[in-house]
Amino acid sequence: ARISSRLQVEQILEKSLPTVNVDSMFEDLPGVGTVVTDEVERARMALSHLLDRGFTQFAYFAPPDRRYSHDRGDAFLTEVEMAGYTHWDYRPGYRAGRKISWDEQQRRVSRWLASLPKPIAVLAVDAQRARQLTEICFVSKVRVPDDVAILAGESNELMCDVSTPPLSSILEASQRIGHDSAELLNRIMDGEAPPNSPIRIPPIGVIGRQSTDILSIDDENIVNALRLIQSRATQGLVVDDILYEVPVSRRSLEIRFRRYLGRSPAEEIRRVRLEKSKDLLARSEMSIAEVASACGFANATRFGVAFRKRHGMTPLAYRKTFKTG
Repeated sequence: ARISSRLQVEQILEKSLPTVNVDSMFEDLPGVGTVVTDEVERARMALSHLLDRGFTQFAYFAPPDRRYSHDRGDAFLTEVEMAGYTHWDYRPGYRAGRKISWDEQQRRVSRWLASLPKPIAVLAVDAQRARQLTEICFVSKVRVPDDVAILAGESNELMCDVSTPPLSSILEASQRIGHDSAELLNRIMDGEAPPNSPIRIPPIGVIGRQSTDILSIDDENIVNALRLIQSRATQGLVVDDILYEVPVSRRSLEIRFRRYLGRSPAEEIRRVRLEKSKDLLARSEMSIAEVASACGFANATRFGVAFRKRHGMTPLAYRKTFKTG
């Protein structure tokens, strides 16, 4: 059940029926199992995606008075702090019973946007709030993603696609959450006590769209090199190909990559290939060999070695984590 209101809580607790909750609004209900997305992993994925685009200033945008919103924001801002970066936060507190008109909300958010340093990357709690933020940015003449890059904390494909610009978002492992919650419900119905703490499932990853499609790096050659990697890494790109297109020496390229990204050009090529492979493993039915080929690896063996070195498991094991628990 998606338990998202006090009334639902009262009805479920009153009936004492075996129940598994899949909503983050109420995670600690007595006698109720809970299977939800891991907010810490969501935060890490969000920050990693934004750091890869060169951002060093971050903000969180969400409505007030929602537990999942506060948990998501706290996790994200904690990750930002641990990485040593500055952050801003928009989670306004309204007086109980007071309704805020859309015009007033828009004015408040517009003032907040004006106060932020630019460029900045913003994690919005979900696709609805991310879309609202893009609309307010448009009215306020704030460019997305040039001034403010926006990442939605949850993926709603329709809302993300119709937004202007289309929204990057974090894709949750809905299939695995459904599988694990059904499995847990069966065990509870067989007499097993629900676990004392929620079962937390990591998201699949970030779906990149136009709202974060920018590189916030003040070095035109490195920006061009990164765009080349993003567009051709899965097509067999090597460092020599970058040097052919970008007028810098190999040593200068290495030094600048490590300065801005903390890794070499070859490591960045491999990272982009492996990120693409994670998406294909989680969302497609392609064989391991087909995934390897689609991501620019010479063969499945080399792909498997690289994947295991980075993620600590085989590609097949990774795929299984999103199909079953």
